[in-house]
Amino acid sequence: MPALWIAHVTVTDDVAYGKYAALAGPAIAKHGGAFIARGGRYVQLEGKERPRNVVARFPSVEAAEACYHSVEYQAALEHARGASERELLIVETTE
Repeated sequence: MPALWIAHVTVTDDVAYGKYAALAGPAIAKHGGAFIARGGRYVQLEGKERPRNVVARFPSVEAAEACYHSVEYQAALEHARGASERELLIVETTE
C-alpha cells in the first residue's frame, strides 16, 4: 500500500534548512518518493501551527521508513537539526 510522509516544520535558520532541502529532495526521490505538497497554502484548524508543510508519496511505509534511515537522508537531516522545529510521520494510505 502507498504511504504518505507528512512533515510539519518551522524553519529557524533559512540557510541551513536550504542545505537540508537541497539534499533531502534527491534522497526522497531515490527511495521512490514524490512530493505532492511542499510549502504551499494551508489552513490550520487544530494543533500547533507550523508554517511549512510537506507531503511526499512513497510506494509503501517501508520505502518511506527506509528513506528516513538512509545515509543520504540522514546527511540531509544534519542540516535540519538546529535549523528547524518539526514533526514527521508516515501514514499508509487506503488506496
